Amino acid sequence: MGLLSVLSLAHRWTAERVQPGDIVVDATAGNGVDTLFLSEAAGPRGMVYAFDIQQQALDNTKARLERAIREGKRLAPVRLLLQSHDTLPAALPAAEHGRLAAVLFNLGYLPAEGADPAVITQQSTTLAALEASLELLRPGGLLSIVLYPGHAGGGDEAAAVEQWAQQLNPQLAQAAIYRMLQKPLAPYWIGIEKRKQLQALSAEEIT
Repeated sequence: MGLLSVLSLAHRWTAERVQPGDIVVDATAGNGVDTLFLSEAAGPRGMVYAFDIQQQALDNTKARLERAIREGKRLAPVRLLLQSHDTLPAALPAAEHGRLAAVLFNLGYLPAEGADPAVITQQSTTLAALEASLELLRPGGLLSIVLYPGHAGGGDEAAAVEQWAQQLNPQLAQAAIYRMLQKPLAPYWIGIEKRKQLQALSAEEIT
């Protein structure tokens, strides 16, 4: 038996934390793989928010969800948002802040026929979205990030995300990494589990 792919690992860790009725986010909808996975995990009583800046991605995600429904799968409602993931706090109702069970990021570009490979996730908006996601998670919630250092711009973004995760206060969140050491350009995964709400930390813990 071989090692798990980064996507399989990300889904396994997420499945352990998402329960029926939960609120979850796909921060990079792409072709809808993560959106469908989250919708199945959260179930009809849950809620999924899926973000992407490309209409083609949302169309592909919608088509994947519709096929799953025709196959009889019971899914959570999904709100498809044509906007950047760094707008996440404003896009979610205030009552849901601090209640998210998981936020999934699958960075890079849209792997679809006709898509422009030059349209990639950007370091600045990615880091802003990660900061916001960590704040919006509930204690015990998961921030899952799949990184792609092999394409132009991907290495810089991956390095910035990795540095950001390394510098997190361990009282606030714990971070882990899963990477194929002999393949430096292969996709890899960072998982972050939120431990406490920032406002609940004492002054000593924050410093």
